[in-house]
Amino acid sequence: MTASRDSIRFLLGNEPRELRHVDPGLTVLEWLRTEARMCGTKEGCAEGDCGACTVVLAEPDGEGLRHRAINACVLFMPALDGKQLITVEHLAEPDGRLHPVQQAMVEHHASQCGFCTPGFVMSMFAAAHTAPVPDRDAVDTLLAGNLCRCTGYRPIADATLDACATPRPDRFSEHAPQTLAQLAALRMPGTLTLGDGTKQFWAPDSLDDLATLVQAHPDAVILAGGTDVGLWVTKQFRDLAEVIAIGRVSALQTIETTDGWTRIGAGVTYTDALAVLAGMHPALGELVRRIGSVQVRNSGTIGGNIANGSPIGDMPPALIALDAVLVLRNGDTQRLLPIADFFVAYRKTDLRPGEFIERIDIPAFPTDAILGVHKISKRPDQDISAVCGAFFVQLQDGKVADVRIAYGGMAGIPTRAAHAEQALLGRPWNEATVRDAMAAIGGDFQPLSDMRASAAYRATVARNLLLKTYLDSAA
Repeated sequence: MTASRDSIRFLLGNEPRELRHVDPGLTVLEWLRTEARMCGTKEGCAEGDCGACTVVLAEPDGEGLRHRAINACVLFMPALDGKQLITVEHLAEPDGRLHPVQQAMVEHHASQCGFCTPGFVMSMFAAAHTAPVPDRDAVDTLLAGNLCRCTGYRPIADATLDACATPRPDRFSEHAPQTLAQLAALRMPGTLTLGDGTKQFWAPDSLDDLATLVQAHPDAVILAGGTDVGLWVTKQFRDLAEVIAIGRVSALQTIETTDGWTRIGAGVTYTDALAVLAGMHPALGELVRRIGSVQVRNSGTIGGNIANGSPIGDMPPALIALDAVLVLRNGDTQRLLPIADFFVAYRKTDLRPGEFIERIDIPAFPTDAILGVHKISKRPDQDISAVCGAFFVQLQDGKVADVRIAYGGMAGIPTRAAHAEQALLGRPWNEATVRDAMAAIGGDFQPLSDMRASAAYRATVARNLLLKTYLDSAA
């Protein structure tokens, strides 16, 4: 193990802060409002849905800074280490002049009660420092994680287009070299260690140190983006006795394509994986775009979505259909496991004590194959699946030579539809064959009824998604 330290070092605006004796389960939102006394950041839902708590984290990215909108309500304080935290209080000029995104909100009359406004402003601020927002569709994607009950969104969308369609330099851009120098001075190697005897938190910065910690503390919660674990604290009021965070391990945040495989580190966020997966197939890109919101995708990781074992996680069905392989690490040993074999029972996986997901390996997508990935939810954005279906079909001489069909939301785990696959294999890829396979799905699943959908609805949708995949390919 490399040397450890016991303090969080970050910039609050441009002010260096070093905090010791911090409860590792304290959220950034709670700290801002109760300890920093910066109450512009609001609590609406405390689960990463409404965006009222949106803040921006800036961190080094090559020779510049990367700005990302984040939900502060499910972000634990140790995640600030080595970064700059920017809130709505930091945007105006010292003489009181508004930042351009704030001024646009005023000019377009885009605020009424004002409760949600700081969150919208921070999402706009991050976008103004990231990439142009060229049209209304891009605005809808950008602001899907910010909810408003007053304005009807049109003036907010107009303000966003006005402020973010063309990047405009501001004092944050001008001060970037100084900010980078400040962050470099704060950066310290080794493992961040926090705790008071009843709670213990570790954030290593190397893969070897992570492996050593997980072996030594096999019951510890492994924390990635926190978009799921954060709710354990804010909604279930759980005290997490031992937490090992992977966010500082750069080796888990890499993506590379070699030897016909795309290898995605378990700590890669959805935002960073989006372009790569969309390049593999447009259906994958659209699936990732619909996972949560910009704020959720900026924090949430693909590895975390797999490791939590949820039956309604969006990525596992697609990865099962793609025949992805998990690389699991235990100490110095790696174990390769097809992702289809990873899920054992409801919220239970094949992870062994001392083991964690190191990366996800996806084989190259055949150019002659068909892929359909369909997410069914009550809202197109920022919603959880009722059913998610993924369909891989490879043809030879018009017949199905290889097929993998996987569903989420149809059973206690994401899993394949074996009967439906057998009904397709070796037969012509036509509507009659597909309808036989649709009927066979009834032997694969006995879905439950819950708040998201009835069992009958899920069974019908599962069949129809297979038919849709066929009709899309025929068209």
